[in-house]
Amino acid sequence: MRRLYLQVYFTVVASLLVFASVAGALWWIYLDQMAPRHPAEVVAEAGQGLPETGAPAAAQREAVDRLAARLRGDVALYGADRSLIAQAGRPLPPPETERSHSGRIYRHGGPPAWSVQLADGRWLIARVPRDYFWRTRRPGPLWVLALLVLAVGVGAYPVVRRITRRLEDLRGGVQALGAGDLAARVKVEGRDEVARLAMSFNDAAARIEQLVGAHRNLLANASHELRTPLARIRMAIELMKQGAEPRRKAELEQDIAELDALIEEILLASRLDAVKGLEAAEPVDLLALAAEECVRYEGAELDGQAVTVRGDPRLLRRLVRNLLENAQRHGKPPIELRVADSGRGAEIRVCDHGAGIPQDERERVFEPFYRRPGSGQGAGLGLALVRQIARRHGGDATCVGDDRAACCFVISLASG
Repeated sequence: MRRLYLQVYFTVVASLLVFASVAGALWWIYLDQMAPRHPAEVVAEAGQGLPETGAPAAAQREAVDRLAARLRGDVALYGADRSLIAQAGRPLPPPETERSHSGRIYRHGGPPAWSVQLADGRWLIARVPRDYFWRTRRPGPLWVLALLVLAVGVGAYPVVRRITRRLEDLRGGVQALGAGDLAARVKVEGRDEVARLAMSFNDAAARIEQLVGAHRNLLANASHELRTPLARIRMAIELMKQGAEPRRKAELEQDIAELDALIEEILLASRLDAVKGLEAAEPVDLLALAAEECVRYEGAELDGQAVTVRGDPRLLRRLVRNLLENAQRHGKPPIELRVADSGRGAEIRVCDHGAGIPQDERERVFEPFYRRPGSGQGAGLGLALVRQIARRHGGDATCVGDDRAACCFVISLASG
């Protein structure tokens, strides 16, 4: 996986390497072909075409004139004894008598004059414009370095822009989600930290959308489910005005009990969604807890071994009770409840001998308010609470088939 800091690091290092390499090459070209030459070197090279010492004076004057035109300056040729042989342009002084090597000899109101002693002892004096010493009229090194910096900046821009663009997209997704667009997602590009952040944002947004949708469904279904017992209670109260019958009273008590159980399950589901972690955690003997609950249900059989987990005893009791209630309401006896040690925690298995659940519905039964066609009883929150409680304790709830029973619910719990 490529890391973001490595991308930035390698981009900077590569830019510096390219800059250093190209700058070094340009500097070498500058020194070798573009840097100004020493004036004495230029004058000495130009003087190699002068005629020999014994040449006629006219030939030497003509050669000095051509040399002055070529150098675009003033030129004078002196003999070894410092006597003037020929000159072109403004007068130039002879070299000092004590001078024995080439160098600058005069500067007054203009560029300096340079003296070069030729191989035959003569002296060539020249005053040449400064720009003549440059090898070429190409752009200077500062212009070349400026172009290099521009090139490196243009090359690094796509990498930097790719990172910042993804961050801008992520910011836009966060703003959209905050504005209420629960379907807001960002495109995942690359395999670095920004991509992982985008994946985390998408997962969080999906979870938020799922929770909000579940709450909306919860409210809608709760409203629908609460209307039925309330309507029956309202009708029973009207009938009781004419005379209270024992059967009517029993039905009213049953309706009130259903309404109370439904409200309790709704509140518990909302609390499990709102509160992260366990409100109370203590060692719980699952076998003993299951034995207490099995006594409440006719035809329930308990088997297994003592297993202790760390959890909320109230929630774990509700988990076992909902499983037994579901088996009694929708299955057939005997109801078999088994507690076992799975090696990584505890396993609770509740099986009944009813009609069973088709394969394609075994996951849907854990959805809030889902009721199978023809079931008729219950609000559809019991198994949803079972899965929530199991996951809150580090496990999960699944529905499986069994050779000995029509339907089995398997609950795994972490040891804590």
